[in-house]
Amino acid sequence: MSCLRDVLAYKPRELSFGTSGLRDLVTDMTDLECYINTVGFLRFLKQTKQLDAGDVVYVAGDLRDSTPRIMRSVARAAGDEGCRVNYCGLIPTPALGLAALSHKSAGIMVTGSHIPADRNGIKFYKPDGEVLKEDEAAIKVAVASVRQELYAVDAVEAIFDERGEFREVVDLPAAEEAAERMYVDRFKAIFKGRPLAGKKVVVYQHSAVGRDLVVEILTALGAEAVPMGRSDVFVPFDSENITSHHEEYVVRLVQEHPGSFAIVSTDGDSDRPMVFDAAGEFHRGDVLGAVVAVWLKAEFAAYPVTASDAADSYLGSAGIEWRHTRIGSPYVISAMAQGAGAGSLAVGWEVNGGFMTQTPLEVNGATLAPLPTRDAILPIVVALVAAAESGRSVSELFGALPRRYSQAGLVDNFPAEASRAIVAEFAHDTGAVYAKLGEFFTIEHGFGTVKKVNHLDGVRIYFDNGDVVHFRPSGNAPQLRVYSVAGSQQRADEIVELVIKDGGIFRQMEHELSQARGRVIR
Repeated sequence: MSCLRDVLAYKPRELSFGTSGLRDLVTDMTDLECYINTVGFLRFLKQTKQLDAGDVVYVAGDLRDSTPRIMRSVARAAGDEGCRVNYCGLIPTPALGLAALSHKSAGIMVTGSHIPADRNGIKFYKPDGEVLKEDEAAIKVAVASVRQELYAVDAVEAIFDERGEFREVVDLPAAEEAAERMYVDRFKAIFKGRPLAGKKVVVYQHSAVGRDLVVEILTALGAEAVPMGRSDVFVPFDSENITSHHEEYVVRLVQEHPGSFAIVSTDGDSDRPMVFDAAGEFHRGDVLGAVVAVWLKAEFAAYPVTASDAADSYLGSAGIEWRHTRIGSPYVISAMAQGAGAGSLAVGWEVNGGFMTQTPLEVNGATLAPLPTRDAILPIVVALVAAAESGRSVSELFGALPRRYSQAGLVDNFPAEASRAIVAEFAHDTGAVYAKLGEFFTIEHGFGTVKKVNHLDGVRIYFDNGDVVHFRPSGNAPQLRVYSVAGSQQRADEIVELVIKDGGIFRQMEHELSQARGRVIR
């Protein structure tokens, strides 16, 4: 007898957790691999008494070409584990999360979020919310057990062929619209009347799964929502990597639609917002989150250390306690839970702008139920409503924050090993590390003297001239990311360009480390 593992005609690549969820190349996300990980997750839930046979599992996905196939694998795995599948269709990640949480059920979202179309991912929800970092070890153990079990099956009897594909494809059930409607009704319930009446809002739709819901919600709130840029080809639009190409496109939209109040968009699975004002200026998620938290009258806020210090100052002036976290929604959620546990109205967000609520919040006499998973549409709507009801433009709304400016960028296809080595090289708070950083971030390039380094997540460098530079590897792609904060937008942009350009600081670091393997700065 030959077992399944013996007949596989390829070398399986095991999926692993990134910043939030599983991510990998589509070619490695075979039917077999997705099935193994889904069964492993569901068995983890059974082992921890969070799931019983016959329970409902909510499943949804984004608009990538690879998503339907992966959803079929996920749904079949859930069915084979004795669960009932509620297929919600192609809807935003927060809509899937809301449905699962509201029904105290497990949820599985197939999405690669903002990353390129040659990749995809799977995000798991427990009945009480997102999978957290402390859950991952036990899930990995369950997945390993399932892998061993399936690999040992007689190849003739296996439901997978030598390519890791299903021998027989089982179609997804008909999509149910209840989850999508619940998500839309969430907004209609708390925004009374037509607070955006008379406001023209351009919606850059591209391939975002929530593109039509954004238009529907803004229209329900009275706005003239103008859909633009709809694409049948997946567009990897990342709120932490707004390029000059994106900026030029938004400026064209402004010119083509005079009198617009704002231009808005989301990433692929609609959990990262993009808000541009009437001049086409982008307002990053870290400061967007701060504006939303103040409008919601939150008492505690958690967000990653990569955020602009303008958010810290703005929240402090509003009397809101704040706490920095590592990057990734699981860390933000854990910090929010601590804030809520202390009796505070707690919210959180990521620098990408995905906004989360941990406690019920009273809005316009209605209750906004907790949704501790990234949401793009809530911060978009709140920012527009906050500006409109105060009689200000979107630019003036954000103008109330301290005059600090941010930018973000990345080097794609940057070897993960090199990224980790660079971070490890500067992982010590010593004078030697400060001096070495000064060799890369030089006075000739406008940097001051290094005065402090934060290692909470990656390397965050504070200079005595007010510049801040933060770099860290991406948690789910071969990318090295950089974030800057400075006294002007020009300087923030310049810092990022110095770091990511060909022959720039990242490549200089990579080259030097490759020439000096084994040398460690202490």
